[in-house]
Amino acid sequence: MTVMKQLLLGLLATTTAAAVSIRVGSQGNATGGFHYGLLHEDIDNSGDGGLYAELIRNRAFQSSQGYPSSLSGWHPINGAKLSLNNLDEPLSKALSTSMNVAPASPKGQVGFSNDGYWGMDVKVQKYRGSFWVRGDYRGVFTASLQSNITGERFGATQVKSRSRANKWVEHEFVLTPSKSAPSSNNTFAITFEAANLKSASLDFNLISLFPPTFKGRKNGLRIDLVEALEQFHPTLFRLPGGNMLEGRTNTSYWDWKDSIGPLKDRPGFSGVWGYPQTHGLGLLEYLEFAEDLNMELILGVYAGLSLNGDITPKDQLQQFIDDALDEIEFIRGPPDSKWGAVRAQLGHPKPWELKYVEVGNEDWLAGAPAGWNSYKDYRFPMFLEAINKAWFQPTNPDIQVIASGSTYDGHDIPSPGAGDYHLYGEPDAWVRDFSKFDNVKTPHIIGEMASTFPNGGTGWGSGVLRPFPWWGGSIGEAVALISYERNADRVFGALFVCNKMLDRFVPFNILTSLQAPILRNMNRWQWSITMLQFAADPAITTRSTSWYVWELLAAHPITETLPASTDFKPLYYVTGKNEKTQGHVFKAAVYNSTDGADVPVSLTFDGVAAGTTAELTVITGPKDPYGVNDPFTGVNIVQTTKTTVKSDQDGIFSFKLPNLSVAVLGTKGKRKAIRQQW
Repeated sequence: MTVMKQLLLGLLATTTAAAVSIRVGSQGNATGGFHYGLLHEDIDNSGDGGLYAELIRNRAFQSSQGYPSSLSGWHPINGAKLSLNNLDEPLSKALSTSMNVAPASPKGQVGFSNDGYWGMDVKVQKYRGSFWVRGDYRGVFTASLQSNITGERFGATQVKSRSRANKWVEHEFVLTPSKSAPSSNNTFAITFEAANLKSASLDFNLISLFPPTFKGRKNGLRIDLVEALEQFHPTLFRLPGGNMLEGRTNTSYWDWKDSIGPLKDRPGFSGVWGYPQTHGLGLLEYLEFAEDLNMELILGVYAGLSLNGDITPKDQLQQFIDDALDEIEFIRGPPDSKWGAVRAQLGHPKPWELKYVEVGNEDWLAGAPAGWNSYKDYRFPMFLEAINKAWFQPTNPDIQVIASGSTYDGHDIPSPGAGDYHLYGEPDAWVRDFSKFDNVKTPHIIGEMASTFPNGGTGWGSGVLRPFPWWGGSIGEAVALISYERNADRVFGALFVCNKMLDRFVPFNILTSLQAPILRNMNRWQWSITMLQFAADPAITTRSTSWYVWELLAAHPITETLPASTDFKPLYYVTGKNEKTQGHVFKAAVYNSTDGADVPVSLTFDGVAAGTTAELTVITGPKDPYGVNDPFTGVNIVQTTKTTVKSDQDGIFSFKLPNLSVAVLGTKGKRKAIRQQW
C-alpha cells in the first residue's frame, strides 16, 4: 500500500455517521467572546517584500550582525560604476554606508536600477518616492518604471536636483505610470545627465518607492495583503512575532527602540530567517496596523534568551526589564511621560490600549534545558513582578502578563501569570486533544497553531511539511478552534480560578493565532504552511483553505457559551449566544464520518421559538482531502453554501453536514421566554 493511500485512510475513520441530536441549554458562561487573531513576524519575506509596501530592495545598504552592506538588488545603467562608500559624513549614524555612482563617460544618461523583491507591480496609480543625494549636480534626475524584459517604460518623472557637494539632500517625487505593466517583471531606475555633474560622482542612500498603501499611511502596508487579513475578522494581534523577537544572539534581538523614528535613523535588524530586515516595518507601523484593523494588542517583550542559547544572567537582566517597561510606556503611557512623549512627537499623542504582555517567545525551546530552567527560575518571575509593580492596579486589573510556555510545557506558572500553548502537528492530533483544556485552571492563549504534517507524517526530524495548507488539515484546525472556543472560560476567556486571587481578574479575550508566519512570499520562504500566499503581482495573492475555515468561524462571534447534550465524533461543535445580534450560534466541523457519509443534525436551543429562521453556512472542499488552493492556478477549491433553515413545531433545526465540512448556524431576533432551565 502506498504512503498516500495510508494517509488517505487516516481520513476515513470507523465512527458511525448516525443522526446527532443536540439540545442547547439557556444559561452558560459569559466570556465576552472568543476572538480570532493573527501573529506576524518577518519570515518568508512576509514583512520586507510583503506586508511592508516598500518596493525597493536593499534601499539603504544596511549592515547588521551576519549581513554586511552589499549592492544586492542594484544594477548599473549605461556603464555607471556602482560601489559602496563609507563617508566621513554619512546620511546618519544608523545608515553609514551609501552607494557611489560614477559615470563611465562625461556625457549621456547614467544611473542605476533596482529589481525589487522579485519584481514590481506597475499600475496606473500614484507611486510616492524619495532618495537622498550627496554631491554637486545641477540638472534633473529621472525616476522611472520599466519592463525588465523589453525595456518598455511605463512611466517617468523628472526631479529637479537640489543636491550639494558636502550635504545630504532629500528629493521627493510622485510617479504615475501612463500604462499598466503586463507582468510584475519590472524595475525602478534613477538616471541623470553626466554632463551636468560637477562632482566626480554622486552618493545615494535611502532610495524608496511606495505604491498606494492601506488607508494611505505614509511608510505603510500593502493593500491587498492587509485587506485579506482584515477580511478574516481578526480582533487580536501578537507582535512582533515569534523567533524574530529573540534574535540570533543576545546582542542581535529585535530591539524596538531601533525600529521607531525617521527611516534614516533605523539601522535595520539581522533577522533570524536568512535575510536582513530594514526595520521599516517597526513598532509604530505594527501599532498602526493593529489600530487600522481594530485589533487588541499582545505585546511580546525580549526576555533575555536568544535562539543560539544565549542566556542573560540574573544580575544582567534588569536592562531588558527596563526596556520592556519603556516599551509599555511608549505604547500606553500618557503623552507627558518619558516614552509617551516620544510617541507623541512621532504623531500619536493618544496612547494605545495594551492589556496583554507576553514575556519572551518559546523559552522552553532555545538553549534547553538551561534556557527553560532560567526562565522558570528567575527570568519570568522578575518580569512578572516588575510589570505588575509598574502597571498593576488592584481595583482595576490592568495588564495580563503571559508566560511564553504553558502548563503542558512543565511550567507551574506563578499567579497572576497566564500561559501560551503552541502546537504544530497532524490533523488527528487536534481530535485527540479536543478536551485538552476542559480542566485547565491557569488562563492560556493559543499563541501559534497549524496543521503542518499529514496523519502519520508528523515529526520535525523526519516529517515533511505539506506544500500548502490542505483541506483535511484545515478541518483539523477547525476542530481545534471549536475545542478552544468551548473552553473560552479556561483558555484565556474566564476569571482566574484561584479563589484567593479571584477578585484580581476580569474576563479576558483569547488570541488564537494562526501559524508563524501568516504570510508567504512565493519567491522565497522557509515555511510553507501559511494562511496567505503572495508575490509581487497581487493576482497571485491566495487565501488558503485555512483562511476560509478561520474566516467562517471568526465571522460569527459567541459572547456566551452554552452547554449542550451529546457526545462528540464525528461532529465537533460549540454553541452559544451573540449579545449584539441577540441570536444563537452553532459552530461545527465534521471530521472522518463513516465512509464519508453526511451527518444528520437535530439542533434545539432552549428559548428559541418554533418557526424561527436561521442562516446555515457550510464550507466544503474537494473529495481529495489533500486538495489545496494553489496560487499558480487561482482555483479556489473551497465551496461555500448558504441556506435558510426554519425550526419545526418543536423548535428543532434539522439539516445534514457533509464529511470534512465546517458549518455555522445563526439565528437573529428576539427569543421567547425561557420555560426550562438547563
